[in-house]
Amino acid sequence: MKIRILSIGNKCPGWIKTGFDEYAKRMPREMPLTLLEMQAPRHHTDPAKYQQAEAQKLLAQISKNDWVIALDEHGASCTSVALAAGLKEWQMAGRDVAFLVGGADGLAKDVLSRADQKMSLSNLTFPHYMVRVILAEAVYRAWSISTGHPYHRV
Repeated sequence: MKIRILSIGNKCPGWIKTGFDEYAKRMPREMPLTLLEMQAPRHHTDPAKYQQAEAQKLLAQISKNDWVIALDEHGASCTSVALAAGLKEWQMAGRDVAFLVGGADGLAKDVLSRADQKMSLSNLTFPHYMVRVILAEAVYRAWSISTGHPYHRV
């Protein structure tokens, strides 16, 4: 099973990449975690067109069999234990997972409708660069829970 974070945005700061890479390298070979950064569309005055341009980039990277999780402020909250259960379920089903991180205006409706699940990381709002590290840690923690690794302590 592969886990991908698909993120709209310009090149992230080095410290974000370092943080993401730290958690990605901890993942096992049979469950690699990767990040695909997609260049944000050029600025223009129509937010709907901007969102649609982002949507096209994201949807082009998703396969039919992927389990798609859209990060959205209106999504359901998820505990680390629940995410761990999800990882096991998706792995047993032979599905790759794609987490979608949109730009500043959120994800377009057609992206949200393609998602199998909508998830909120927090009631707080985070910069989309920061979300990459938070999500990478959450995935690593979920894996550690599902395997009994001592990283997650209760």
